[in-house]
Amino acid sequence: MSWLRALKETARSGFAVERRRLEPAGAARGALGLALVVGFSLALFGPAVAVSSAFGAFQAAIATFQRSWRPRPVLALASGGSLAVSTFLGYLTGAHDGLFLALLLLWTFLAGLAWAAGPIAGLIASSNVAMMLVTVTLPTSVAAAAGHAVVIFAGGVVQAVLLVLFPPRRWGAQRDALADALAAEADYARRLRHDPVAPFDPAPFMTARNAAAVTPRQARRRPAELHGVRGLAERVRPVLASLADPAVGVPPEGPERARVRELLAAAASVLDAVAHAIRHGEPVVVPAPALAALRTPDTGAVLGGPPRRAARRLAALLDDVLETVGPDAEVSDDAAAARSRPTLLRLAPVALAEVRAELRPGSPVLRHAIRLSAVAGVGYLLGAALPFGHGYWAPMAAVMSMRPDFSQTYARSVARFGGTLIGVGLATAVVRAAHPGTYLSAGLAVLCAFGMYLLMRTGYAVSQVCVSAYVVFLLGVVGQGGDQTVRERVLLTLIGGVLAMLAYALYPAWETPRLRGRLADWLEAIGRYAAVVAAGYADPAGPADPVVREALLRTRDARVAWQEALDRATHEPVRHRGLSHAAVEQAEEALGEFGRVAMLMEAHLPDHGAEPLPYAAVLAESLRRSTERGAKEVREREDPAWDELRGTVGAWSREPPDHFLLHKGAVLLLESLDDLTTALTASARSHRGPSGGS
Repeated sequence: MSWLRALKETARSGFAVERRRLEPAGAARGALGLALVVGFSLALFGPAVAVSSAFGAFQAAIATFQRSWRPRPVLALASGGSLAVSTFLGYLTGAHDGLFLALLLLWTFLAGLAWAAGPIAGLIASSNVAMMLVTVTLPTSVAAAAGHAVVIFAGGVVQAVLLVLFPPRRWGAQRDALADALAAEADYARRLRHDPVAPFDPAPFMTARNAAAVTPRQARRRPAELHGVRGLAERVRPVLASLADPAVGVPPEGPERARVRELLAAAASVLDAVAHAIRHGEPVVVPAPALAALRTPDTGAVLGGPPRRAARRLAALLDDVLETVGPDAEVSDDAAAARSRPTLLRLAPVALAEVRAELRPGSPVLRHAIRLSAVAGVGYLLGAALPFGHGYWAPMAAVMSMRPDFSQTYARSVARFGGTLIGVGLATAVVRAAHPGTYLSAGLAVLCAFGMYLLMRTGYAVSQVCVSAYVVFLLGVVGQGGDQTVRERVLLTLIGGVLAMLAYALYPAWETPRLRGRLADWLEAIGRYAAVVAAGYADPAGPADPVVREALLRTRDARVAWQEALDRATHEPVRHRGLSHAAVEQAEEALGEFGRVAMLMEAHLPDHGAEPLPYAAVLAESLRRSTERGAKEVREREDPAWDELRGTVGAWSREPPDHFLLHKGAVLLLESLDDLTTALTASARSHRGPSGGS
């Protein structure tokens, strides 16, 4: 993609407005907390303290709207506490330009590294820097720094208390995540009726798995219906695929296919009913025809072989699902401890380890931290040198716009400029026309905050209109900012956005050159998954073998990393560096088919104690070594070869083993890997061109 097209695409993305479900109750709760903090502080301590406390309550409420599985009061306290520390240090050094600049450089560098711990940590850290730039310009003494920090933290405490008194739907996010996963599986079952090899996106299950991790305190209060269902549903998915796939034994048409379609429709109805019950906390109501179809006694007469085993396993698994969410469901200790989430205190060493892991050359997070620190310092110096006053608008715009990837940085920079242009223009017009006093300015700031909370998920540009107006009115509470014109504020914001965009262009962290590495990681992970499945035939441990489960999860993580990298690379103004668009599509299709075949093999894993198949161990080892070697060749820009696996499959073809599915699965796995090689070979040739140059 050319630079011109990349800029057009990111600008369009930045100004995009999406239709999202609004949360007026949550927005009103956040605005109420802000109003209580500002009103109380104004009445007792005056405008300067009120503004400090307002920033704490404002940011704490923003943190509670982020997508997180932690309790929202905890997020509010963490946001308020971290902002209090940042502002306290800013006040201590604010009177000395050199010391404050050094603190700013250090704090922005640490804020950039915080993205290694996750997007919420990165967002809170970046917001702390932006708020610190504003609050330290307010008139105060060093002796009052601790007092300002306390009231900022008090703003977070108020938001946390309101969340406890007026909580959102209890376990609503976890219920929705699990229900979405079950609904996605129901949709998958319906699609299999018409497309027996339909793909399945595991993203809803990965989200549900993240939601299932709870702290010890949450584990004691989690509803029973949120235990165990996800694991059972995970085992249902490969059974659905194997039941529908003609390669397993059911012909494309005829009475057997009709019975399979009936079973798939019944499974979809059961999964939809369970999803509805979990989402709304109601008893499960399954349509009687669906239960009758699953329990009809003549299924064994119509189906035979692997399809009959799959049908019986499907009915048994769905019965287990219904028992798990039933009124008499009990939670075992093992299920309760299956997914644990550390508390914030115990999370600190984990986050530090993740940050240390990013302190290496070439790390995108480290590059982001360096860019962020440099841009904040340059923006601060430029803002101070220009004769506009309140020069913090420039570094604040840069810090809040920058992200570790190209598309978000450029989209947010453009959107922030547009939103600031409108928000500052409207707010400044109101200030100059109405000359609002202290209390009216505070009320207008609360109103803008309500608008921001309500609309923040519809688009960044929309939220920036409200945020810019909020800052103008809040500064009006202490009589500051009235001397600045719209032109000066917008110009400083434009400088900050340009600095952010220029920094990424000069010191980028492009994802495009790393695509082959991401593809190799996926190949290696999915190869290990297939090898573990094949080994399950040589040493039967049953369909619920945790080793298979762990291998599948690593495969999903690698696939998600590949897809996220591909999404980022799509908008980068960088050549494909050896992976053309056609090669990407063909490689994805090949590895997707490889994973589907491995999933079919997983669906028919023998029960624990069944007769072992020694030749499956040969296949497992061949798969593992071949895919590891192939991944290494992909990283080194060589064409992967599958000679060892081809030899194993060829030997079986001359003297086939006594297991239809395992032998056919090995053949299909090899064909998928050959398709991957074809895609990469064609891409390399097109990249070199007819003359062999790049």
